[in-house]
Amino acid sequence: MKDRALSLTLPIIAPALLAVTWMILARQISNQVILPGIEQVAELLGNPTEDLISMGSLFSNVLVSLVRVIMGYAIAAFVAIPLGIVMGYYGFVFKFFNGFLNLFRPIPPLAWVPLVLAWFGVSSLATISGVETGQMYIYLNNIKFSMLFIIFIGAFYPILTSTIHGVRNVNKTLIDSARVLGASEYQVFMKVLIPASMPSIITGMRIGLGIAWMCLVSAEMLPGSLSGIGYMITHAFTLASTDIVIAGMISIGIVGTLMDMVFRRIEHKKFSWRRQAG
Repeated sequence: MKDRALSLTLPIIAPALLAVTWMILARQISNQVILPGIEQVAELLGNPTEDLISMGSLFSNVLVSLVRVIMGYAIAAFVAIPLGIVMGYYGFVFKFFNGFLNLFRPIPPLAWVPLVLAWFGVSSLATISGVETGQMYIYLNNIKFSMLFIIFIGAFYPILTSTIHGVRNVNKTLIDSARVLGASEYQVFMKVLIPASMPSIITGMRIGLGIAWMCLVSAEMLPGSLSGIGYMITHAFTLASTDIVIAGMISIGIVGTLMDMVFRRIEHKKFSWRRQAG
């Protein structure tokens, strides 16, 4: 009973200490621009659907950001996972692509920003859809190609690297046994290779999603952005609304934590056998 109580209270201690320190410093500084009171930020977080100085609500901006990151992340996973499986399994494919991809791996996603802006400008899904008015235009115009590209680059390499690692570490005996039993190449991939490498792929997807979320917030600070949590933070800063800036930062942390929890839950439920085998 005592151990259970301790395990429940330990995670709360650090946030509680931070809150107390925040309240003390806010009273000492007594400057809303430098450090607003915790109650102001709590009020913003407690009313996420209220409009914030013509920037939309906290909820709507987070929702726009989520749509963007899911789209860019899905494209990255769609490309990186099949490519990683093939690179991990076939040595000649690995040699063909690895050197080329490694040229771009060290480049931070945000270093692509000037080039991406030159390529895509403020083009969006509305540009290619032909929709020019109405509510649908507003939705489609929020999905900028430049943002999707930055998110794609951020998520691509962690997913690719983990997929290659997972495939290369599959026990060769499993593959040989499947072949001896008459399995086709397709069956080897679908029944042996992919299931055995899936824990590593999920880990890469988890890391990639975290990086994609960070890249998105930065991408939303680019020219042409009129919505999203990154835009909201930047615009609030120009208006010296530090309480909105902090509320936006906390929202980013909460959403990122929830997304990470989803992947940890999948790992715990589906791949606990890996820990037991280790």
